[in-house]
Amino acid sequence: MADFTYVSTWQGFVYVAFIIDVFAGYIVGWRVSSSMETTFVLDALEQALWARRPSGTVHHSDKGSQYVSLAYTQRLKEAGLLASTGSTGDSYDNAMAESINGLYKAEVIHRKSWKNRAEVELATLTWVDWYNNRRLLERLGHIPPAEAEKAYYASIGNDDLAA
Repeated sequence: MADFTYVSTWQGFVYVAFIIDVFAGYIVGWRVSSSMETTFVLDALEQALWARRPSGTVHHSDKGSQYVSLAYTQRLKEAGLLASTGSTGDSYDNAMAESINGLYKAEVIHRKSWKNRAEVELATLTWVDWYNNRRLLERLGHIPPAEAEKAYYASIGNDDLAA
């Protein structure tokens, strides 16, 4: 699942994209950019593809121009992902991504003023690591996403992915 959000800095807006594995809510890709061009969300996708190497997986996003662009949809196809987009004008079918954006803004962005992209990028890196490895999620039984994934892979005997 993918989406991006805006962050105001002293130097203008920057944009932060997240790609989330819905199973445990693990953030598998992210990128901060000073431009909303398609390459910015493609960079987050490449990070997610490198981390997971999925095939046959559904990739859901809203109908933002970056996510329905030829370059993005072609890359999804090359990676063996099935593209899915939500309805126009609402965020209900992209709720998990919108929720991650909301948590990110509440827990990081709205706590201070941001000077520039580099400052937002460092804070985002720190937050993503914390979210994936230490944030307790009620829907997972009050454990972090990384721990939920590790337990799942161990339960099915896939020790390579459980490590």
